[in-house]
Amino acid sequence: MEADVKRTSSTYTRLIAAQFRAITEYPADFWTMSAVVVIQQIVQVSFIAVVFANVSSIGGWGFHEMLMLIGFMVLADALTEIGWDGIWQVASEIVSGQLDYLMTRPAPVMMQVGASAIGMQAGANLTTGSIMLVVGWTGAGISPAYIPAAVLLYLCAVVVQLTIISMLCCASFWLKGPTVVFAFLGAQVQENVTRFPLNIYPKLVRNTMIWVIPFAFVNFIPVQILTGELPLSWLAIPPLVAAALFGLTVLVARSGLKRYESAGH
Repeated sequence: MEADVKRTSSTYTRLIAAQFRAITEYPADFWTMSAVVVIQQIVQVSFIAVVFANVSSIGGWGFHEMLMLIGFMVLADALTEIGWDGIWQVASEIVSGQLDYLMTRPAPVMMQVGASAIGMQAGANLTTGSIMLVVGWTGAGISPAYIPAAVLLYLCAVVVQLTIISMLCCASFWLKGPTVVFAFLGAQVQENVTRFPLNIYPKLVRNTMIWVIPFAFVNFIPVQILTGELPLSWLAIPPLVAAALFGLTVLVARSGLKRYESAGH
């Protein structure tokens, strides 16, 4: 068991390293994408700044809390882009039969798919997300004593982000189409809904984003815990949600692979 884990970890590391070398072979593309992402984040923060120039809060959230909300989401997305961006290609690999080749390798198939690409925008998102989180943290006056809690919440946020998107991508095993339609839809919902505090939405929307498609655990719940809006006892819930989603993702992926019928699936 230990040997299998070491071999899988080593394979994953080599795959990611190979993808990193691949994207740095085209520096113009890399820096162009990075610049576009930085501009996008600047526009997003500028919009929030303009809003707060005219209102004092949004659903009881101030400017710095909003920066933390966006920062957590951008940072979680950045790490998944670095280590799992290939999952977006699973639909095309199912239709083309490329999974046949991956199945002949002595490594988990979905791990190979996830590690088959790195998002060029990841570095820019990592930088801008960190800046937003630090500025928001400082402005909100959160004690440095909460840093360990923030690290735990961030790791859970990454797992939640990764597993939800992976499950939505795995729907392609049943849809039999060339694109990950549900994953794209889920990403758009997350981007447009959770950039704002969930308490401004109707109860049905809040409960859906917390307990049904729990994107709230990527940013909304962590920021509420760190700012004291939720008691510290809530620190126990994100790890449980992350673990449950991980287990469910494994089951969905295995069920999908059992349905796989090679090219023309």
